[in-house]
Amino acid sequence: MSTKYRTLKTSSGIIFFLGRDETSNDILMKEFEGKPNTILHTVAPGSPFCVMESLDFLKKDLKEAAIVCASKSQDWRNNHKAVVLHVFTGQQVAKPKGAKPGLWMIKSRPKEIKTTKKDIEEYIMNKND
Repeated sequence: MSTKYRTLKTSSGIIFFLGRDETSNDILMKEFEGKPNTILHTVAPGSPFCVMESLDFLKKDLKEAAIVCASKSQDWRNNHKAVVLHVFTGQQVAKPKGAKPGLWMIKSRPKEIKTTKKDIEEYIMNKND
């Protein structure tokens, strides 16, 4: 089981990180918990956490990170349709005591972003990560 997470960039150069499995998701979230950043995770369980170290980015950066996160999710793998993601910050998350690796709670209502089937399919066809 890998514990290293992925490091990627949006087309405008914003760096973001994705977990590879529940263990690397936990490591990633512990590193960014409580900090001012932007985190994405699918509404349905079973996706990497995606962390953008900044709160200052373009809408297209958020969309690109959401598409990558969605493309790596169980929701996409199982359904091959649009995927809805939660958008929140490191200041909104907490690890419940005794929770299994990869399980985190959002302390306040997150925003949502929806990726389209077309965008995910285009990313998968053109990806080079």
